[in-house]
Amino acid sequence: MKRATLLVLLTAVAAPALASSDLESLVRQQAEQIERLTAAVAVLTERLDAVQGKVQITEEQLTSTADFVEQMAENRRGGDERTSIGGYGELHYNNIQADDPANDNDEIDFHRFVMFFNHEFTDRIRFFSELEIEHGLVQDTADGSNGGEVEIEQAFIEMDLTDALRAKAGLFIVPVGILNETHEPPTFYGVERNDVENIILPSTWWEAGAGLQGYYDNGLSWDLAVHSGLKMPTTGSSAFRVRSGRQKVSNASADDLAYTARVRYTGMPGLDLAATYQHQSDASQQSGDGLDSGNLVSVQGIFNRGPFQLRALWAQWQFDGNLVKAMDVDEQTGWYVEPSFKIPFGDHAIGFYGRWEDVEGARTRDRFDQWEVGMNYWPTANVVFKVDYRNRTHDLAVDAGRDFKAFDLGVGYNF
Repeated sequence: MKRATLLVLLTAVAAPALASSDLESLVRQQAEQIERLTAAVAVLTERLDAVQGKVQITEEQLTSTADFVEQMAENRRGGDERTSIGGYGELHYNNIQADDPANDNDEIDFHRFVMFFNHEFTDRIRFFSELEIEHGLVQDTADGSNGGEVEIEQAFIEMDLTDALRAKAGLFIVPVGILNETHEPPTFYGVERNDVENIILPSTWWEAGAGLQGYYDNGLSWDLAVHSGLKMPTTGSSAFRVRSGRQKVSNASADDLAYTARVRYTGMPGLDLAATYQHQSDASQQSGDGLDSGNLVSVQGIFNRGPFQLRALWAQWQFDGNLVKAMDVDEQTGWYVEPSFKIPFGDHAIGFYGRWEDVEGARTRDRFDQWEVGMNYWPTANVVFKVDYRNRTHDLAVDAGRDFKAFDLGVGYNF
């Protein structure tokens, strides 16, 4: 605009020397030039505004991206805090001297290697899992047997419905017995798990389904679950054997489901009592084969008073069906009593125990009495060294050659 004003002044000064027509022409040219300059300035102004708008959008995008990255980092930090890893394992040495030397056994075995992977999605929703390798490796052998197993023993979602009610769904351990749900080596006496909770209650025993858990302030709690059932064989060397009926949720037959209910009381310090009932709709998953429904009843108790502890459990199956009754294995029962005495000193502890068992299973070799004594040493709470001595006597003369005396060593841990 200053340039245009200067041109007008110059024109005015020079006007007396110019002809009228020349003056008009000059003024018109200057006016046209001013219009072109004004239009160019307007175009430049529009382009500058557009560039500034683009720069503003880019800054907003950068701010949004930075916020997103920070949120992701926060979520990651929260995820790390909500995810936990644990596990347990145990190594066994067994030296079994039977009345018939053909039944002797002297071996060392890394029996179990287990990892826990758990995650807390929210304060109310959680995931639990347990992955196990048994006997050190999984390998096909020349005789078709398997050197070990890889098993998923737990993989379920748990949700708090209220402060006193929980629901779960997935693959979970059935709420029966003492060892089935708590079986980490530092939590029990003896290198091997007791035989009642192996033959009659086939620990570790897991199924797939859904369940509810309720809790009360007085120490009373209950469990209800509907889940996949047993598929017990009715022929062969393991006929009607409960442990052989575990399907382990591997393409498991679900024609006939099972139902479990448990009531538990922990309202007094040092006392843990529970009773369980389970109904199998068809324990073989096959109609008309002579094995129909089955019912399990078990009761158990743990009493702690200072260094003294007493564990006891009784369990019984009742099966229906013409064939299972004809074979006289429709009733299968087991019980044990285990007193122990644990002496802590600093971070260490040493414990002594004795156990008496009576097992009446389906196979004749699973009908015996057994007593054992032993010692556990905990150098720290989650590591244990074990030693025990077992003496087994079978009920029937046909299995007298299986009577044995055994010496066992073990080491276990959990974290």
